[in-house]
Amino acid sequence: MVDVNDDAGGRGYRRVEVLTGPGRRRRWSEEAKAQIVAETLAPGAVIAEVARRWQVCSQQVFTWRREMRHSVAPSFVPIVAEPGMAPQESTPSPCIEIQVAGTLVRVAPGTDPVLLVMVLRALRASAA
Repeated sequence: MVDVNDDAGGRGYRRVEVLTGPGRRRRWSEEAKAQIVAETLAPGAVIAEVARRWQVCSQQVFTWRREMRHSVAPSFVPIVAEPGMAPQESTPSPCIEIQVAGTLVRVAPGTDPVLLVMVLRALRASAA
C-alpha cells in the first residue's frame, strides 16, 4: 500500500490561502475612474492608499491619471485685475519716420543706433 501524505508535517492540516478582492476583470465606469483620480489629486493623497481602498492596482490609477490629463483640452485662465488698479492708457510715443529706397522706417525712441544704421544701410544696398 502507498501512503501519500500531503499535509504539512503530518499535523493534519493543509495550507489555505484566502485571496481577497476581485477575481475577474472589472470594468470601471468613467464616473468611477474620475472619482478615483480626483481622490489622488487631493492635497496629501497617497496614490497607493487610494488604489488599495478601491481595490485596484496603483499602476492602473497612474494610467487613468495620464489618460485624463491628455484627454482634457487645455483651458484658459481668466486674468483678473487687482482692485484699485486702473488700466493704463497707452499714449502714442513720438517717433521718427525715415523714407529710404521707397520704404518707410519708423524709429521709436530708445532704438539702438547701431541697429538703425545697419537697417538703413541694408535698405539702401537693396535698392541699388
